Amino acid sequence: MKRSVIFSAAALAFVVAAAGCGGSSKKTSTSKAPAGNKGGTFTAVANTAPSGSPDPQVNYTLQEWQLLIITHDGLVAFKRVSGAPGTKLVPDLAESIPKPTNGGKTWAFKLRSGIKFSNGQTLTGKDVKATFERLFKIANSPNAGTWYNVIQGADACIKNAKTCDLSKGITVNGNTVTFHLTTADPEWLDKLAVPFAFILPVSTPTKNVNIPPPGTGPYKWAQYAPNKQIKLVRNTFFKEWSKDAQPDGNPDVIIEKFGLSLEAEVTQVENNQADWMYDQPPADRLNELGTKFADRVHINPLTANYYFAFNVREKPFDNLKARQAVNFATDRNALVKITGGPKLAVPTCQVLPPNFPGYEPYCPYTKNPGSGKWTAPDLAKAKQLIAQSGTKGARVKVNTDNTDTDKGLGLYFVGLLNKLGYKASLQALSSDIQYPYIQNSKNHVQFAFSDWYQDYPAASDFLNILLGCGSIHLNSNSSPNIAEFCDKGIQAKMDQAGKTGITDPAAGNKIWAQVDKEVTDQAPWVAMYNPKYVDILSKRVKGYQFSPQWYFLIDQTSVK
Repeated sequence: MKRSVIFSAAALAFVVAAAGCGGSSKKTSTSKAPAGNKGGTFTAVANTAPSGSPDPQVNYTLQEWQLLIITHDGLVAFKRVSGAPGTKLVPDLAESIPKPTNGGKTWAFKLRSGIKFSNGQTLTGKDVKATFERLFKIANSPNAGTWYNVIQGADACIKNAKTCDLSKGITVNGNTVTFHLTTADPEWLDKLAVPFAFILPVSTPTKNVNIPPPGTGPYKWAQYAPNKQIKLVRNTFFKEWSKDAQPDGNPDVIIEKFGLSLEAEVTQVENNQADWMYDQPPADRLNELGTKFADRVHINPLTANYYFAFNVREKPFDNLKARQAVNFATDRNALVKITGGPKLAVPTCQVLPPNFPGYEPYCPYTKNPGSGKWTAPDLAKAKQLIAQSGTKGARVKVNTDNTDTDKGLGLYFVGLLNKLGYKASLQALSSDIQYPYIQNSKNHVQFAFSDWYQDYPAASDFLNILLGCGSIHLNSNSSPNIAEFCDKGIQAKMDQAGKTGITDPAAGNKIWAQVDKEVTDQAPWVAMYNPKYVDILSKRVKGYQFSPQWYFLIDQTSVK
């Protein structure tokens, strides 16, 4: 997902020098956190409430998702731990993860017995079926028609939400719920593990709600006041059934208060008046945090990629050697410095980020390749390829948005392209129109900045969405393959990886690793770096963990 809006505050953190968070690089979130004491109130602060409706089948923000994962459950879940294991799918409301039948189109889940919603009602298969019908009935559900339309009968629900009936697509037999899909979907389990598919009581109204309805997690929503605060309290009907999927929480109460400036948020956490700030700290406070509060600062890599995309159908970058030349010439350390330094970003040459399914380190565009990591630019190799390409002297317009950091990245490439013999200039657009603009083929964009954060840990969420043939929609503002890259041989491998992954995820990921390398060799991008995320905590917070899927695991900390 292109989540620049969700992470807009992060841009402020990425414009400082590398020394800005000195000492915090020693922190790590991959080790097993100590068991925390139960009790107390965890207090978070944020500038504003989560954008959009608080309805779990509508809201599409990390801010609300971090809370929904501890109040609600899906049939499956991402393991609630830090590091790479946090991308693993585990059974949640279902007893086990089933193997699909009928060529990957039929999935039968057996529900655990005795699980209750926070209103005391027992979970049944009818709740599951009603949840997915509601997904199509309520207004503004962002992904009902794209992620869940593979359920039999979903197309009719899209046409007429009021009469939505998924009786053919979801059958209930006692504690067994079976999904019948129109086609095999290699990401089906991932889509069942995010809040849109969290199970709600059958009695939930089929309209947007003002507070999330009862769920099955260890907490329940007691207050949602967008001008004041969110308050979660314990669900007294909760009993831990799986520590991997839904561990019991430590704090008795979790509160997130709204309305403070970023500066005030930092001050409250520093003074232990709040335990954590949701927003990224502003640039002018990072040096202070890194020197005075280093033991309370945690910096973690994100499963995200910042890149400049060549349009492979526009000159001069319809030439492979020209694209490879720019990759060889790019000083990724310089780009990291523009972004905030090595403590806030890590150079990369490839599409998939580290700690991600299918990731194997690979970087052909560096001096002394072989380690899989970028070390230094190879300008001599770049100039050799430019000469062979016959593209020297071509005019190139470098497109980016007008935020300070991204504009700085664009100016770097203007200078580099001119050094390589092109005639380059900058086109900096307002951040609210830049992404739609570069997607539309009518604008003939040659070289453009973009970034991508995953929705869920699946290699296809990067490779197929951003560089698959089916993601090119000519003359459209919604064409995520802004490189317009389509290689039929590579696409065949993507399709094979998806099909294989339905029944054998490990084998599927090995194919995705091959795809990542082959795409990188074709150089549709200059992949620049993988960003990092900054968390600051009060001194009483213990047991910090950072999930690559959900980020800070609030409920697993101790504040008592």
